[in-house]
Amino acid sequence: MRSRNVGAIRLVAAVMALGFVATLAALQAPPGSFDDATALAMAARPGGADTAAPTDRLAASFALCHSGGGTNCVVDGDTFWFGGVKYRIADIDTPETHPARCAEEARLGDAATERLRAWMNEGAFSFESAGRDADRYGRKLRIVTRGGASVADTLIGEGLARPWEGKRRPWC
Repeated sequence: MRSRNVGAIRLVAAVMALGFVATLAALQAPPGSFDDATALAMAARPGGADTAAPTDRLAASFALCHSGGGTNCVVDGDTFWFGGVKYRIADIDTPETHPARCAEEARLGDAATERLRAWMNEGAFSFESAGRDADRYGRKLRIVTRGGASVADTLIGEGLARPWEGKRRPWC
């Protein structure tokens, strides 16, 4: 009878240990990292997990999609679809592409769109809360980062975006 109790105690201890490890893993995920449908679209980063910051766990292969819905594609310089959810990068303003209001805005908008697509395809990234969940168009508002740096830093540094100031300003 005593040997059955030892087996049951070992089983309970193993289950508790697994629960403890799972709880620790969940607590280490940054807030907002697995919101919406993003958990469904997570994929391993090419090159191995050791090449990304520990919090950068989201990745996909992004194409371009200038209209309609999508799974993983870039609409313009500050809007993209990920895992079937439409996101707006909350901390930047980029030139319009459809329709652009002048030739220079069209050129900059196309460049910002392509640069965002390239950045999104460079590896794993994370979402951070922007204070509000969604904009008036229903797009999820997020700050998108890799290694703690926002994609906004890249686009602004390359002259393809400017910091979001609460409203759009003309690019022409």
